[in-house]
Amino acid sequence: MNTTTDQPESTEQVRQSVGALLDGLIDFAGLFPPASLDMNAAVRRYAEIGETEDFWMLSRLIVPVGRLDEFEAAAKDLLPTDDDEKPWILSVLVSPAGEANLASDIDRLEKFNNDHATPENGLAMVDMIELKGADASTIDASLEHVPDDLFPFFEIDWRSDPRGKIAALVGNDAGAKIRTGGGTADLYPGGDELARFIAACASTDVPFKATAGLHHPMRHMNDALGVMEHGFLNVFIAGTLANIKRIDEATIKDVLEETDASAFTFHELEIAWRDHTLVLDEIEETRSFFAVSYGSCSFEEPHADLKGLGLL
Repeated sequence: MNTTTDQPESTEQVRQSVGALLDGLIDFAGLFPPASLDMNAAVRRYAEIGETEDFWMLSRLIVPVGRLDEFEAAAKDLLPTDDDEKPWILSVLVSPAGEANLASDIDRLEKFNNDHATPENGLAMVDMIELKGADASTIDASLEHVPDDLFPFFEIDWRSDPRGKIAALVGNDAGAKIRTGGGTADLYPGGDELARFIAACASTDVPFKATAGLHHPMRHMNDALGVMEHGFLNVFIAGTLANIKRIDEATIKDVLEETDASAFTFHELEIAWRDHTLVLDEIEETRSFFAVSYGSCSFEEPHADLKGLGLL
């Protein structure tokens, strides 16, 4: 599964290593809290980001399956209508694994993809779905019904040991998703829980993505909720080190809980955390199939913080 793209010319102003780490990193989830944009505003914002010089950091638009009709109405004048243009790519939230509605949801996605395969209807494509996976058995059963052109990410509850559910994904074209925040403090996993999840994915070569609570690059205190909030640089550098260097769970936790920005160094062809170094090919390899992306309702906050760190 290749989730990144060849970096466009607009990445020339950033170091190659940074471009590789951030390329297609953000799935735009503007419909969801705290932004909670209406569909028209979310679609317009996604289109606007796509016209900025930093569009290369943007990946999919996240839409619930029950709002696809609304999406089509809002996006009809914005979708590409030329064969030479790239379609908009969507990740769609569908019914949980094991629920009867999952089959009809997939039918709806197949109709959407057929309708938007031609320029006259506006080019768009769903290539990824996200669904809750309560246990290994329902995950395994659901995999039989997911067509090859849809890559599923099963959201796994970090409050319990995720290893059995992640094991159910081994050998399949599927990944694991973790919720890394939300509107209340109890929705934020600690360093132990997030490290356990990443370590389990790395040891089985199961791709992962994250959602919520990752607006900022570095781990920091969320004063409003009174909880330590994970940084997306911490998460994706930890994921890359876990994938390439096979660092242990305790070291993954140390990377996740790092709050000193100077502990991370960014060179043209390398990124390092303390004495652990990643070269460009290793970063590109990991982002292409393992540490995939994270959902954020904001593009402005991560972008502004990255500029503040001198990375953009």
